[in-house]
Amino acid sequence: MIDHTKVAEIVVVGAGMVAHRFVESVLTRADSAVRITLIGDESRAPYDRVGLTSYFSGVAPEDLALAPDVFADDRVEFISNDRVIHIDRAARSVRTRSRREFRYDRLILATGSYAARVAVDGSDLPGCFVYRTLDDVQSMRRFVARRQAELGRTLRGAVIGGGLLGLEAAGALQALNIESTVVQASDRLMSAQLDFAGGSMLRQLIEAKGIAVRIQSRTTRLDPDDSGAVTALEFENGDFHRADVVVFTVGVRPRDELARGAQLSVHPRGGVLIDECCRTSDPAILAIGEVANFDGRCVGLVAPGYAMAEVAATLIVGGEATFPGFVESTKLKLSGVEVASFGDAFARTDRALDVVYSDPVAGVYKKLVLSDDAQTLLGGILVGDASAYGSLRPLIGAQLGTDPVAYLMPEGGVDAPSGQLPDEAVVCSCSNVTAGRIREAVHEEGCTDANAVKACTKAGATCGSCVLMVKKVVGQELTKLGQDVSHALCEHFDMSRRQLFDAVRVAELTTFSAIIERFGRGRGCDICKPALASILSVLVGDHVLDGENASLQDTNDHVMANMQKDGTYSVVPRMPGGEVTPAGLVTIGQIAQDFGLYTKLTGGQRIDMFGARLEQLPIIWQRLVDAGFESGQAYGKSLRTVKSCVGSTWCRFGVLDSVGMAVQLELRYRGLRAPHKLKIGVSGCARECAEARSKDVGVIATETGWNMYVGGNGGFTPRHAELLASDLSDEALVQAIDRFFMYYIRTADRLQRTASWCEELDGGIDGLRAVIFEDSLGICADLDAAMARHVDNYEDEWAATLRDPDKLARFRSFINAADVPDPSLAYVPTRGQLRPATAEERASNSVVIAGTTLAVRS
Repeated sequence: MIDHTKVAEIVVVGAGMVAHRFVESVLTRADSAVRITLIGDESRAPYDRVGLTSYFSGVAPEDLALAPDVFADDRVEFISNDRVIHIDRAARSVRTRSRREFRYDRLILATGSYAARVAVDGSDLPGCFVYRTLDDVQSMRRFVARRQAELGRTLRGAVIGGGLLGLEAAGALQALNIESTVVQASDRLMSAQLDFAGGSMLRQLIEAKGIAVRIQSRTTRLDPDDSGAVTALEFENGDFHRADVVVFTVGVRPRDELARGAQLSVHPRGGVLIDECCRTSDPAILAIGEVANFDGRCVGLVAPGYAMAEVAATLIVGGEATFPGFVESTKLKLSGVEVASFGDAFARTDRALDVVYSDPVAGVYKKLVLSDDAQTLLGGILVGDASAYGSLRPLIGAQLGTDPVAYLMPEGGVDAPSGQLPDEAVVCSCSNVTAGRIREAVHEEGCTDANAVKACTKAGATCGSCVLMVKKVVGQELTKLGQDVSHALCEHFDMSRRQLFDAVRVAELTTFSAIIERFGRGRGCDICKPALASILSVLVGDHVLDGENASLQDTNDHVMANMQKDGTYSVVPRMPGGEVTPAGLVTIGQIAQDFGLYTKLTGGQRIDMFGARLEQLPIIWQRLVDAGFESGQAYGKSLRTVKSCVGSTWCRFGVLDSVGMAVQLELRYRGLRAPHKLKIGVSGCARECAEARSKDVGVIATETGWNMYVGGNGGFTPRHAELLASDLSDEALVQAIDRFFMYYIRTADRLQRTASWCEELDGGIDGLRAVIFEDSLGICADLDAAMARHVDNYEDEWAATLRDPDKLARFRSFINAADVPDPSLAYVPTRGQLRPATAEERASNSVVIAGTTLAVRS
């Protein structure tokens, strides 16, 4: 507690994120009767370690610096590049490496932890790094540049440790154009956060990004080359793996040597023992962050460190607060891959229940852990789609208030409840900010958007995963006050998707970097990057893998194929209107037989081939392109299929040529990117065999022309399309669809289907008719021109990829043996074809291992 009769001397040892938060918190609470000395052993001021990986995508070190205004305060002295080497508890002073001494009234240990290395021969060879500080990553970058110049080839990298940090490091190596492999000793990635099913799904997603994964591989030795630098890893089973760069991410150890030297109580496994007020065995000394051991544990996450910093700051200024304990939650920040784990993810609570949703086609695995009455949320795992993390994380320990399935279903499924969070629900776990605190910031401190709340409360200022929930709470409170609510796309753009589309179009910008520099801030996220990739595809039309575009895409778009549950991919050639020649069928059958692919007719009237390995995709597509096929874009938010009946060509009830119209429409709109997937149905008579009214656009023939329906939707919340126009000619129909699609693409929200978009339009269906047929907004000429550009500029994505060696380099599975299949793939024969083996079937060894045969065993 501060004695206001004299200036209290506070010395903080360590200058990381937690130390910075402590200093910031004390300054906002204390008056002038405090002086803080912050001592750090790095040469720079505190910076954002959570965003360390962004350094490899071009973010400068100074952009990672935490709020520098803290050090402009006269009450703070910051000493860098010096280290405290001794604590004199009796004299209440510390001595640094430079022989300077500082007296303290309160000493705060925030020394953090250090990155461990595997204890094997060769772990200190040149080319071996840890992934902890800016100095570490800068040294690695310099080494890579020098080594690439020496060897004159693409380098091979290995990351030892497949946890959260290891996957980020693998992404960093990939950003340096290094062929990257993650080596994990356990049976799955992120084994501390994910169960087996979640870890398996994550592996598929990581491999889809071109990063190889080795599980159950324990490193025993690192070998040098003739120059003395690392060149290979040896494993316990005798395997050998080439690597020019090795990064260790095998955990951290608390830096408690100062505390041990001062004879403070230290846990046998490491860490300075603290009580619920962060006090050590010496009441004048507090410990916070990763060096602090509470309840027998040290946790290497920023959120509990920030919570400790707030508790310590409150205690210092004379208040009362207690550390609530560790509530671990993590979210993977590797672009294009979404993973989150929170609460009791492994269902260790007695009689806990699991609710699991798995979509192997989309590469999604979700699990909620509930109390035995299925009412209270205990924890969860989200892989492939972590969009619900911001909504679920604050509800740990609270009743969900609805069917848990509502939180697991994909967009367009069952709606999660839109009610308010209780005041005590923690919205931002990094800064321990509750929903009640956010409401207080709105009502009492005048905050009117998420950015203002962030500045006021620190909610969303660290990892950013709670920003959507912060926006939701702010919006609810502003609505109560009768104020306008922000419709910003994300924390990086204040504009909505619709506004951003118009801004990019008018400004004629062509890259994400230019757009975020002009209209946004920060580095972007998994919300705005794919949204802008879609916008740029419409306005610019570059290939999805060209330049910056490749880093903006969702998982499936990265490899232009849909990932399946076992990490293989499906191949779906386009068959306009469901029409295919006998020769085309023979080609598809021969490819499927040659590569051992499982074939199935889809609901969109085309053939899906399952089980292709990453490195096989270009070979398969070359044969398909040579036979006249092109990409069906089953992987994109774009036109999928135009379904048709045979119409008047063959059917005695058909009144118009539905197949001909379907083919015309599919060839016109192929490759058209949109806020969500698009489907069309064309029926040749009122019997409606093509189920056109369940599609985004439904076309039904009559004896006097075509009837056009819009806004249909299947899935969990089906909606019949509404009649937009009747008795249209071929030309009028095409023009109306042109305008409908382009108007939707320009004005819809991110991931909004045409069904909900139509429902929200001003004036409803009548207003839409006025826009399309009466040009009520004066934009029809622009809509027509935009569609004409799309049609003129269309190019098959796979055909273009096959002509580009740089794009083809993405399609590699095992870096050192591109033609060797993944040995973890296993199948069983079913009804004359092969399907992925279940865990039980793998255990029984009654499987076909990938690569052992290409012929189907019946």
